[in-house]
Amino acid sequence: MPTRQFWNGSRHDPKSRAGFYESYFQRANHPSRPRAFWIRYTIFTPKGAPEQAEAELWAIWFDAEAGEVLSLYRAYPLAEASFAKDELRVNIAGAELSERHLRGEIEDGAKKLAWDLTFKGDAPALLLAPEAFYERSLPKAKVLVGLPLARYDGVLRFAGGREERIDGWVGSQNHNWGTKHTDLYAWGQVAGFDGAPDTFLECATAKIKIGPFWLPKLSPLVWREGGKEYALNTPRCLMKNRGSYSDWRWQVDAHGEGISVRAVFSAPKERFAVLGYRNPPGGVKRCLNAKIARCEVTVSKQGEADRTLVSAHGAAFEILGDPARLDALGFKPA
Repeated sequence: MPTRQFWNGSRHDPKSRAGFYESYFQRANHPSRPRAFWIRYTIFTPKGAPEQAEAELWAIWFDAEAGEVLSLYRAYPLAEASFAKDELRVNIAGAELSERHLRGEIEDGAKKLAWDLTFKGDAPALLLAPEAFYERSLPKAKVLVGLPLARYDGVLRFAGGREERIDGWVGSQNHNWGTKHTDLYAWGQVAGFDGAPDTFLECATAKIKIGPFWLPKLSPLVWREGGKEYALNTPRCLMKNRGSYSDWRWQVDAHGEGISVRAVFSAPKERFAVLGYRNPPGGVKRCLNAKIARCEVTVSKQGEADRTLVSAHGAAFEILGDPARLDALGFKPA
């Protein structure tokens, strides 16, 4: 597999008129309490107008004990940003991201979130699709984890001088890009289950529309434990895998040679932030974003007893859904 630096290099072509988005996001959870952060550095280019490209900063703080979901966003002209082609090296109006450090802040009226964090780890990159698919035109959205099981240290600062020390929080460094957001999806990730810190789960259920036609749901899943990876994402696996989601619960069942994995993600409504992702072809996609969700996984292997692992509040869980349905549920962007 290519190096982490290769997978983290920017895919942005400033001359392309095809439309494009690219995001680098970091997320991590408190070791024992329902707290988490999510920080995202992004390029957005509308189709047919590369001169209108912008860079974006996003940040969310989740604290279930305080009933707080603090979400901030700001866009900048792309001329104020740089994205390296050969490694993870991003600068957006002074907010920096590199292979081991991220620093920046967003302020919006009385709301503020600033971050100064280091991260480390040695796990290999994780690809949610087979490697060959990352150089093809389809799927239009590419998803990978540059550094699973990343350990974060540093500080978050809020308005009014409040600080949150980050000491050994575990999460991941991620890189996504494409010419179009997936039409509908659920996505989930767990960086270490309760009592099983070396485990890692990445999965999705996606619905893609080509012209007037909807393709069948696809549910890739990658499971790591004990230094071994089970990539249940090949075309043969995808024919058998199943995923279903509604409102704020999602189940995916994936099968491969000698192993089956069932993952169930859930979170109450108040643990989600509601985000609007601009889509390169036009329009805005509505995404529900929770980083203190629950995940329960059952692993079945030939010749072994089934095992169930739980992350009580350390799961990342996102749903990009139908806007009318989300409106009816009360999920509207802030």
